[in-house]
Amino acid sequence: MSCVRILSAAVAATLVAVPALASADEVAVATGTGTAGQVASVLARQTRSTILIADPQVARRIVEAVRGRMEPSEAVRRLARAAGGRAIAVAPGAWRIEAAPVAPRLVRRAAPAQRPSAPVETVSAEPIVVIGSKRDLTLGQVPGQVTILSGASLEAGGIGGTEKITERLATVTSTHLGSGRNKLFIRGIADSSFTGPTQATVGQYLGDLRLTYNAPDPDLRLSDMARVEVLEGPQGTLYGAGSLGGIIRLVPNPPLMNVTSGSIALGGSLTQSGAGGGDAAATVNLPVASGIAFRGTIDAATAGGYIDKPLLGRDDVNRTGILSGRASLRAEIAPEWTVDLIAVGQSTDARDSQYAARGGAPLTSDAALREGADADYTMGQLVVSGRLGDIRLRSTTGLVRQHLAERYDASLAHGTPRLFAQDNRTRMVAHETRLWRPEIGGFGWLVGASFTHNRTVLSRRFEIEDQRSDATGVRNTIDEATLYAEASVRLRPGLTATGGGRITHARLGGAGEDVLPSVAFARAAVTADRSVTTVLPSFSFVGQVLPTTSLYMRYQEGFRPGGLAIESEFVRRFRHDHTATWEFGARHGRPGVSPFDLAVSISFTKWRDIQADFIDSSGLPSTANIGDGTVWSASATGGVALARGLRLEAGATWNRSQIDEPSAQIIALVARSLPAPFSGSALVDAVAARSMQVPNIAQFSGRAGLTWDREVGQDLRLTGNAWASYVGKSRLGIGPELGEAQGDYFDSGADVRIGTERIGVTLALSNIANTLGNRFSLGTPFGTGRDQETPLRPRTLRLGFDARF
Repeated sequence: MSCVRILSAAVAATLVAVPALASADEVAVATGTGTAGQVASVLARQTRSTILIADPQVARRIVEAVRGRMEPSEAVRRLARAAGGRAIAVAPGAWRIEAAPVAPRLVRRAAPAQRPSAPVETVSAEPIVVIGSKRDLTLGQVPGQVTILSGASLEAGGIGGTEKITERLATVTSTHLGSGRNKLFIRGIADSSFTGPTQATVGQYLGDLRLTYNAPDPDLRLSDMARVEVLEGPQGTLYGAGSLGGIIRLVPNPPLMNVTSGSIALGGSLTQSGAGGGDAAATVNLPVASGIAFRGTIDAATAGGYIDKPLLGRDDVNRTGILSGRASLRAEIAPEWTVDLIAVGQSTDARDSQYAARGGAPLTSDAALREGADADYTMGQLVVSGRLGDIRLRSTTGLVRQHLAERYDASLAHGTPRLFAQDNRTRMVAHETRLWRPEIGGFGWLVGASFTHNRTVLSRRFEIEDQRSDATGVRNTIDEATLYAEASVRLRPGLTATGGGRITHARLGGAGEDVLPSVAFARAAVTADRSVTTVLPSFSFVGQVLPTTSLYMRYQEGFRPGGLAIESEFVRRFRHDHTATWEFGARHGRPGVSPFDLAVSISFTKWRDIQADFIDSSGLPSTANIGDGTVWSASATGGVALARGLRLEAGATWNRSQIDEPSAQIIALVARSLPAPFSGSALVDAVAARSMQVPNIAQFSGRAGLTWDREVGQDLRLTGNAWASYVGKSRLGIGPELGEAQGDYFDSGADVRIGTERIGVTLALSNIANTLGNRFSLGTPFGTGRDQETPLRPRTLRLGFDARF
């Protein structure tokens, strides 16, 4: 390797660090999460050492923080292992980090002399720590399916939102009303297509703070993320209400001390049969003062429309614009103690709807009104982190404000055009403090407490020309206090048992909105405050049968609190629902690193009092407990290194869901559509045979992809990804009005980047086959007699440029 190449890939810290004899004494080191090059820069200053990273690919890998008191050599070795490399001492107080062999092994050779030769030393990659475990468990220690997506993989082909997650994972699905309006589902646990008063089945988090409580996915832009973790559910013990299907945890890159850096990304796109778009993002990291650093990201994007509305004389009506930003300020208030202030904001403007008329001209809507939505989201966090000896503490307090305004075509057949407008305003205050001790001597534990206050007001109205009439709305409030704990003990080498529990006391209240006083007084008992206490136990076993192979089993419960739903001119209650899941699985290898890796699982869930949305007798969306059901789910993901720099990855999921004990209300609802009168058990059997599948979950979905990375010149690399996925058939919802099938389509995409670590050009192509498909059979809930479908975005080409400094 030439000197020029080594210097060009060296960490910037080596230019300013003072070369000195590294003391063997322990020193306090504390870095943040970042690229290996950024962390090495901080370590070099803190240990007064010189650290060179000879391989640019290693230098840009994301690594976890290095913290604690240790010798400088140990700190460098930890960094090297985390980056998938090895540290070589080249002089007193100086190290070089280079890539480790892909398949580390111990080689012994017989020497002719009596003294045997020393084994060749190799260092394997540092174990992956799952932040979502809340107590620093490694990937191999977590009893459950976990997927970790790196920030680099999420930004490949251009920065996006939640669709970057659903494109890569077969187990994560979504409705497709539009950005800022969708509901997410994991592992076959899905409730409905609307964003009503029910709490989400998937918990979404930015760090330790929940993004939403019972509002839709805000679809935050995934700019400057260290990683995204997906933990399949339930996750009731650690995350409580609203984690029936699992959690999605966004982990942003934190501010780095004493580092000035930045990046920009620009892109333009062309959509076949549609309008063009563009995107831009910028990130900066700045030292503010001694022990204080700032990191900020701003992101703007516009996605060109592709749906035509001939009745309005307009083409490409569904253009969507997004403006997003995030700012973080970190202060090191003491050794190994930090305070973080985080602010997030995003505004989404969907100028019109993205559904089309089924059976009509492609990409054409028969609506005679302008629809669409506006979504605004803001969040603020205060995070205190530190350690007291072996015990670690993290305390998070946050505020969330979310506003979603939606417009639907509610015109009656052959009638005057009529608009239905719905406003959903959410305010949430949340706090969590937890203490934990990572596993030491075969024992580790976690205790925590949290409090959440959430208030949601859903208001609705109809508009006909200049006339406006308010429809019944609803206000839901909840105060939720929780204590939880979890502990693990090593029963014998290679076998660990974990037990935990969560106790939650929730106080619920609310009222109808725009309700006649006489009706509100007559039914005041329905809206009276009430309380519910829930206990969620869990236990699991993890056994390591080979150095890189483990088996696990677990039992976990989850729940969602009840609330108030709209019913005609007033509101009514719906009860809390509850899941109990058994899961068995196996893991082999380390994803993305091992020559071969595989993770498989099978689970069975009993779901009681399922909360779901449907179309009531008045033609408006409502919410009820639709009955009891079961969900079987099996998934498999894996990868294999085909050649140096070339890897194949694939995943598939199978779900079988059934509502086997429908509620009386759903029986009455579905009975309206039966061709002949039924009664008694015959009616129940007829209803059960008619679309009692849990909605929005395909029986089968799968994905396969190729990634490649190779050097093509001096410091010049070519990287790329190509993938194809299949989404099977599913059902839109419960009841005759929501009986439409959806899904059963293929999607595909590819992207390539050529450039150095600092500058590059990207070319990306989505929906390569230009498939129309039907992602979602709902554009407006007032579509009786109007078959609807939501096509994929047509084939889109994006050219992008990125640079780092």
